[in-house]
Amino acid sequence: MRLGTSLWRSYEDPSDWAQDMKRHGFRASVCPIGKDADDTVVAAYLDEAGRNDLLIGEVGAWCNPISPDDAVRKAALEHCKGQLALAERLGALCCVNIAGSRGEQWDGPHPDNFSDATFALIVDSVREVIDAVKPRSTFYTLETMPWVFPDSADSYLKLIRAIDRPAFAVHLDPVNMVSSPRVFYRNGDMIRDFFAKLGPYIKNCHAKDIALAGRLTVHLDEKIPGQGALDYRTFLTELHKLDPDIPLIIEHLSKEEEYAEAAGYIRRTAESLSIPL
Repeated sequence: MRLGTSLWRSYEDPSDWAQDMKRHGFRASVCPIGKDADDTVVAAYLDEAGRNDLLIGEVGAWCNPISPDDAVRKAALEHCKGQLALAERLGALCCVNIAGSRGEQWDGPHPDNFSDATFALIVDSVREVIDAVKPRSTFYTLETMPWVFPDSADSYLKLIRAIDRPAFAVHLDPVNMVSSPRVFYRNGDMIRDFFAKLGPYIKNCHAKDIALAGRLTVHLDEKIPGQGALDYRTFLTELHKLDPDIPLIIEHLSKEEEYAEAAGYIRRTAESLSIPL
């Protein structure tokens, strides 16, 4: 696999981006440019990626294509199409979004998020994005989430079958599926089950960690990798069975030093398992 990172700063010069990635030993990255980048800019980043053995693992399309507000929903769908087209131009492994939400918070909970109608709306939205772009080399994916489909291996499989598009694939964030103490303490089993059912479809993964607080009711908090209880030995072991270029992207940190800390923990764990990064 390739250990990668989201970005701790913006970039105007592709060589600055490449040097930051190389300095920290990252071999994969989220996309450093936007969908409005012209062909010259795209070519410059692709050239730096090729010369420095860097892979663009994902292009984010973070928005709400199932919003109850028609204007928001339509704008989100157009944004997803543009980001998927950018992923295709860059040769990125995938374009990733979450399914969205039926509430005002684009990535938040809502009582209708697990309804049959919402499932159908997710299917329609994904089909619309893929059918508009018709990607040949990249994939459109939905990040696993705790409060909307796909929230488990089984719901992801159900979506794959319902969407029925070869360009739809899987983006795994195991922390986002830890939504109860039972799963928290058995998250290695959850990870193994996910890979057993969806391994061939996985194109990209996120790396973070999770901790359970000892106060009522249930409090689960995101942590830097190594500061929580995610079973990284199982996570890395299962990832190692897939394509050797599959990215594991560290995310949601604010400082360069935090990314270095997270990478150090993941590298030490991988080394103890004789897994190259």
